[in-house]
Amino acid sequence: MTPRATDSTGPAVPADEAALVAALRRGDEAAFVRLVEAMHGSMLRLAMIHVGDRATAEEVVQDAWLGVLRQLDRFEGRSSLKTWILRITGNRAKTRALRERRTLPFSALPGGDADADEPVVEPDRFLPAGHRWAGHWASPPASWREVPEDLLLSRETMREVGRAVDGLPPAQRAVLVLRDVEGLSAAEACRLLELSEGNQRVLLHRARSKVRAALERHLDAGSARQ
Repeated sequence: MTPRATDSTGPAVPADEAALVAALRRGDEAAFVRLVEAMHGSMLRLAMIHVGDRATAEEVVQDAWLGVLRQLDRFEGRSSLKTWILRITGNRAKTRALRERRTLPFSALPGGDADADEPVVEPDRFLPAGHRWAGHWASPPASWREVPEDLLLSRETMREVGRAVDGLPPAQRAVLVLRDVEGLSAAEACRLLELSEGNQRVLLHRARSKVRAALERHLDAGSARQ
């Protein structure tokens, strides 16, 4: 278990994070550079969710870093430093998007309605009504343990995953990026995106299912060529 230390401004935080925060507050430039290197990509991905284009997202991230530096003395360790920085980034991005009329509530974005009658798996993967085993798999998912490792880990496979993620409806992509790319908890993602826990869960399930289906098609085609 990670040792913990008490931050003077709030509850206990992981010892390594407490040391980083202390260094940042002292104006340690090397510590700030390390933090930028670790967080810039995550901040950019979150900003892109709200503002859409990379150039604007880069401007949002720069503004967010200014916010981080100005508010550092107010960091109390109630969440991780990463989550705190992403919250600042998300707020800056939403403000920018609102100013430029680029944003809608996540529930109004394509794919954002948890009650929508959207199949998670293509209906033609199941046997039709009237069949003796109607509703059972007609084409069950293949076991990836049977896929050659070099195909599973190839650059083209990674690009296919990226294309599948990029092709998701915005709300589903946002949840998937925060949960599976950034590694945030469900509660953290809900706070950042202002979603209910149930809506977040449905969006994540749909997003994962679509990415898995796209990857399965890619791997099936690759295995057939070998």
